[in-house]
Amino acid sequence: MAVISSSSRASRQHPPIRPRNPLARVPERLLFGVIGFVGVLILWEASVRLGFLKSSLISSPTGVIAAAITDFGNGSIQPHIGTSFLEWLVGFAAALVIAIPLGFALGSFRRAEFLVDPLLAALYATPTVALVPLIILLFGVGIQSKFAVVFLEAWVTLTVSTINGVQAADKRWLDIAQSFRASKWLTFRSVTVPSSIPFIITGIRIAAGRALVGVVVAEFIASNVGLGFYISVNGSFLNASRVMLGILLIGGFGIFVGEMIRRIERRFEAWRPAIN
Repeated sequence: MAVISSSSRASRQHPPIRPRNPLARVPERLLFGVIGFVGVLILWEASVRLGFLKSSLISSPTGVIAAAITDFGNGSIQPHIGTSFLEWLVGFAAALVIAIPLGFALGSFRRAEFLVDPLLAALYATPTVALVPLIILLFGVGIQSKFAVVFLEAWVTLTVSTINGVQAADKRWLDIAQSFRASKWLTFRSVTVPSSIPFIITGIRIAAGRALVGVVVAEFIASNVGLGFYISVNGSFLNASRVMLGILLIGGFGIFVGEMIRRIERRFEAWRPAIN
């Protein structure tokens, strides 16, 4: 009896180990995102096969996959992907290098911000497609004009987000730094920069998507290579499968970049100043 009672007590204290559900380790955001994406594909394919949608207008997942196998197999789409990625990378990198220091400078000196703010507001409100003809006149129809369009799409967003980050520094910490007679450089490095990092990363995530839009806009108007050109040409020939393939490639790249930046953003979320 003593042996039985002790074993029963041990079983109550230490319940049997149950096998863990493998889906429990998958983040809910990723799990439901995949479920939603697969569901859209199934609904899309079913709508085409049942005649609710015309395959000549919107193609189907199987048609897009067939076009991808053909174009990746013969190597015809790789130059378009490489060119669009280069345009995005160079234009976006230039915007990062220029916009973030400029945003810190404008955010730290209010009169300079007042001077530049109308220009930033005007550029942010103006559709980039309206500026493309002017950019082509200045830079020509080569790849330099694509760099300029991508730069403009990302630069304004990055500059404004950095300015907002500088100005969102908690006044309490600034007062503490001043009470200890910290130098302006020390205050900037230890208070202003940490407060600005979350805003800057959020701006980078938004600007990355806008830069991708700039790539497509520029290639639509003046280009003979790139995913925007690939979509435009195949649209002219009513090749819906390849049009959708180009759109999905651009969207997939945008999702990938956004998720990578979002992961970095979460690491610095604790640095974001509290809003009362």
